[in-house]
Amino acid sequence: MSNTLEIKNLHANIGDKVILKGVNLTIKTGEVHAIMGPNGTGKSTLSSIIMGQRKYDVTEGEILLDGENILPLEVDERARKGIFLAYQYPAEVSGVTNSDFIRTAMKATSGKDVSLFSFIREYEKACGELKMPENLAHRYLNEGFSGGEKKRNEILQLKMLKPKFAILDEIDSGLDVDALKIVGQNVSDMVNENFGCLLITHYERLLDYIKPDFVHIMINGKIVLTGGKELIAKIDQLGYDWVKEELGIEIDQEEDEKTHVLLGSCAHNSQK
Repeated sequence: MSNTLEIKNLHANIGDKVILKGVNLTIKTGEVHAIMGPNGTGKSTLSSIIMGQRKYDVTEGEILLDGENILPLEVDERARKGIFLAYQYPAEVSGVTNSDFIRTAMKATSGKDVSLFSFIREYEKACGELKMPENLAHRYLNEGFSGGEKKRNEILQLKMLKPKFAILDEIDSGLDVDALKIVGQNVSDMVNENFGCLLITHYERLLDYIKPDFVHIMINGKIVLTGGKELIAKIDQLGYDWVKEELGIEIDQEEDEKTHVLLGSCAHNSQK
């Protein structure tokens, strides 16, 4: 039985600035959805709100996981229900080893103890599949990691935690061609009836390895067009000017509010 993540008429502000203006999106496990769009359209804001970043005020709409509105839930509660966010800029955490962090996260999200033997076996297998350094387990979380190692480490966490839905916010930025292929193939191999994925990206190259079932174009805080792979080629060739011409949309070029810090707790729902 598939799981469903549904975003319904989502509006959100930060202070007096309106960012999301009625986002509608439905994702099922077994599906890959890609969101593309110019800078400043709310893509990173959407990912942060799904995960529970409280700096935004949700003024209207719902985020439903299998019919349950998760907006009132805290970040850890959303994680336990199967939501995962891979950061565009992963944080460094000194004093906490990578393996301890992941094992603790597995216990917290599953509510079950994780035997050391089975954890080490699965951890080493996942590291091998991602071609990560052998000493990774004993290094502090992301400390001294290269940009590419940080991104692979986000996918390592994803592989170990096995959520229902992953939101990958520009996971391709900072990756060279070889690392991009490794990351893309590992994510693609995860997609099945128990796992769905939302990709936020500017670049066609990631979508060569993670094939989307649906491509959405987001402009001015809402999804204005949905299609298939043909949209990727058109964006790569023409940019977004054709969207403006075909749909009569003026593209707001203001810089999107991006969240590069650890999530604190739930998004605040100010809807009455």
